[in-house]
Amino acid sequence: MKNGDLGIRTTTIEKALEWGSSNSLWPLTMGLACCAIEMMATQAADLDIARFGSEIFRNSPRQSDLMIVAGTTTKRMAPRVRRIYEEMPYPKYVIAMGVCVIQGGPYVDGYSVVMGVDRVVPVDVYVPGCPPSPQALTYGIITLQKKIRHETDR
Repeated sequence: MKNGDLGIRTTTIEKALEWGSSNSLWPLTMGLACCAIEMMATQAADLDIARFGSEIFRNSPRQSDLMIVAGTTTKRMAPRVRRIYEEMPYPKYVIAMGVCVIQGGPYVDGYSVVMGVDRVVPVDVYVPGCPPSPQALTYGIITLQKKIRHETDR
C-alpha cells in the first residue's frame, strides 16, 4: 500500500451496475452463415471468452442480452431477426459480425440480401471481415463492454 492509501474504493450505484452488466454478457446463438463458425471458435480453449463473462451461448432470446448476428441476412430472414431481437429483455445489445451483415458483402448486388442488418435492428458494434477472425469478435465484445461501462441515460 502507498502511504495514506487505506485500500478503500468508492463508486456510485450506476458505475457498479454498468460494471456488472458489462462483465456478464450472455450471447444469443444467431449464426446465419459462414461467420457463425468463427463465432463458435471464440468458445474454444485458446480464445476462451469466459474470461470476459460471455462463456455460455444461450439458445433462447429471453435468456440473452447480446445478439451476435453472424452471416448474411436475407430479406426473408430479416423479420425473424427482428422478432428474436424484440424477445430479448432490456438492456440488449447487438454485434454485427462480418461484411455481409454490415453492408451486403459479395452479395451486394443480390436482390434478396439486406444491405446492412442495422436496417433491421440497432447495432452497437461492427466487426468487419470476411469472415472476421475469432480474435476480432473477441475484440468486438471487449469494445461493447467498454461502451456499456461508459453508458449513461442522460
